[in-house]
Amino acid sequence: MENEFFKIFDEERNIIGVASRKDVHELGYWHETFHCWFVTNIEGKDYIYLQLRSDTKQDYPNLLDITVAGHLMADETAREGVREIKEEVGIDIPFHDLVPLGLIKYCVINENLIDKELAHLFLYKSAHNLNDFTIQPEEVSGMVLVEFNDFSKLWLDEKQEIKASGFKIDKENNRADFVEYIGKNQFVPHQISYYIEVINKIKDQI
Repeated sequence: MENEFFKIFDEERNIIGVASRKDVHELGYWHETFHCWFVTNIEGKDYIYLQLRSDTKQDYPNLLDITVAGHLMADETAREGVREIKEEVGIDIPFHDLVPLGLIKYCVINENLIDKELAHLFLYKSAHNLNDFTIQPEEVSGMVLVEFNDFSKLWLDEKQEIKASGFKIDKENNRADFVEYIGKNQFVPHQISYYIEVINKIKDQI
């Protein structure tokens, strides 16, 4: 993974070269990512899918995150980013089935990395259920489904916890279903402004 190379950009989104994953995150270069949020409608209610990051991930293990997300390699465009969906959750989707939601520029800095992302954002209106996901254990250890209205209220501080149902895969590849209540502290700490912008963009489409 450290041998991966990404295009890097200046503050005005001009390409300034190529750098390794390590340098991108240590030196804080702007780089491109692919974010795809799955939504579905069940008995008249809209739901959103979240992935549970693997406990072996270097960054943010065991936290809830975007349905599918990944870095774009130096020779890739957002169109090629669709490969992440098949790789991470085992569902093969053509790029033209995704709804483009634009590009979000955001930055998260902590003691381990400087993550400056130019995130190409997409929505997928899914007819899949939790049983349809075949996850890549190195990346993902489970999938979760929450009501979209609850997800919105959580990030707008109108609720402290929301109900989540899903499954987790253990190290022996055994699957365990669960229902529990989750709060913001169980999510990858993207900027709150990112979550709110995503919510507003999704609301416009569902």
